[in-house]
Amino acid sequence: MTDTTAEAGWSVDFWLDPACPLTRHTALWITQVADRVALQVRWRVMSLSVLNEHRDDDPEGDPHGYLWIPARIAAAVQTEHGHAALGRFYAALWTEPDGTGREWIGDIDEALYRSGLPAALGEAGTATDYDQALRASHHAGVDQIDARIGTPVLAVTAPDGTRRAFFGPVLNATPARADAVRLWEATLLMARVPAFRELKA
Repeated sequence: MTDTTAEAGWSVDFWLDPACPLTRHTALWITQVADRVALQVRWRVMSLSVLNEHRDDDPEGDPHGYLWIPARIAAAVQTEHGHAALGRFYAALWTEPDGTGREWIGDIDEALYRSGLPAALGEAGTATDYDQALRASHHAGVDQIDARIGTPVLAVTAPDGTRRAFFGPVLNATPARADAVRLWEATLLMARVPAFRELKA
């Protein structure tokens, strides 16, 4: 395996829609990587509702706008308490109180409580107070990529300050621990090539 200590100083800005199950696999993967190499992760909110609001079709099958609720609350958490708090809240949404994973997000009020965040933030889900902040955070990630994309968006910053943003990787399961760093190393290899744009399987 490559000596990952050489990657000291790398960071990742990770834009997520808090209700996307596939994004959760990628988030668990990047958390595994950060536990094993010198990598800083900065959690940021984006929204599939914002991404798709001008489309004629509804790729998420969300006619009642449910996906706005966790995204707005995530924007409130990020705005009022910062990116690390967003990471805690997001993790709590996708885990049971005993720490086991979930197939779908859990109770939002419980996730706020377990994250040490004020219960009042839950009111943001059905209001528009944080919509401007949500859109600003969303576009800060999505607008870095000149293509139709989804969630997650990763922006990788090298130790020398160069930065590359891309959609994904989209994972249908969390990689085994042995594969997590290998996938990260492959991601870095692609990020270092200026001409690289997209890879799909």
